[in-house]
Amino acid sequence: MEFKEFSNRIDQWDQKIILKYNGKGGKPITLILKLISFFGRETIWLFLMAFYLIVWYDPFLLSYISATFLTGLILIVVIKKTIKRKRPFERFEKGEISVFERKPTSRSFPSWHSFNAVSYGLLIGLSFLRSPGVTILLIIFAIIVSFSRIHLGVHYPSDVIFGCIFGIIGFLIALYLTGPLIFNILTYIEQFTVHEIQYRQLNTMLFSNIGYLLLSLCIFLIIFLLTINKSIQSLLRKSKLKI
Repeated sequence: MEFKEFSNRIDQWDQKIILKYNGKGGKPITLILKLISFFGRETIWLFLMAFYLIVWYDPFLLSYISATFLTGLILIVVIKKTIKRKRPFERFEKGEISVFERKPTSRSFPSWHSFNAVSYGLLIGLSFLRSPGVTILLIIFAIIVSFSRIHLGVHYPSDVIFGCIFGIIGFLIALYLTGPLIFNILTYIEQFTVHEIQYRQLNTMLFSNIGYLLLSLCIFLIIFLLTINKSIQSLLRKSKLKI
């Protein structure tokens, strides 16, 4: 009973906060937060993983960016599938919550945007740049990204709070476990490569090997199509409804 009562109180608080801040500030604020929210998506990191693999090979950056992504993929997806919490716009009556972006189809708890913003902020600030000042700025930015999810009507406050907590956990897992593991795997694979590996410089095969260039373009195109796939599906559904 105590846990149920605590859960109900959290749920009531969630509803109160999202109703208060959903769309607050009008269109200018919404537009800014919608733009900021993009930085919590996985798209940027997929592009960077491809970039540091085929364009500017850097095994260290590639390993830890990939490790953070894979850790989040496993951690967040499993929790979402387990908890199965409905999004705010699915629970409230029509008109109570305004959604200012394409409606997500995944479950609400926890926020993947918050996970990405916090975990990558810590990764860049502490591991890549090793700057406490930059880390603080990135964490402040991560908080704004997290708040944007509430403002846009797609997450409850507890979704983003736990997304941030899992972001810290994901960063630590990537830093001490999955990151070193992937780095060691890449180092092992490098021993069997036929071509000379070019570290931390523009890959000359992009200009000398048409097959490699086409393969690279295909990889980036696939990432782009995966990014806009749900938007295309949403537009198609809307067009069918109008017909």
